[in-house]
Amino acid sequence: MNKQINLALQVLPRAKEKDTYDLVDEAIRIIQESGVKYRVCPFETVMEGEFDELMGVVKKVHEACYAAGAENMLAYVKIQSNGKTPVTIEDKMAKYGGA
Repeated sequence: MNKQINLALQVLPRAKEKDTYDLVDEAIRIIQESGVKYRVCPFETVMEGEFDELMGVVKKVHEACYAAGAENMLAYVKIQSNGKTPVTIEDKMAKYGGA
């Protein structure tokens, strides 16, 4: 299954010596550098791309958060897929006046 999907990723990294928002910023940096289409939202970041590619980004986010000092982390992943057509951020957001 390597169709275009949307994947929402929320990470909640924790560390005694690190600010959670700094660790989340590291996660967002990895997503930005991945080259995938994305949108940062208040509670999660939504990405658009092929399933395997986005799961690779999720893995890199985990590795980067731990490398940046996270001691443990919760990660919530939501995936929207369609068996026949690509799933795009624009399709879901167009009626609200933005993409």
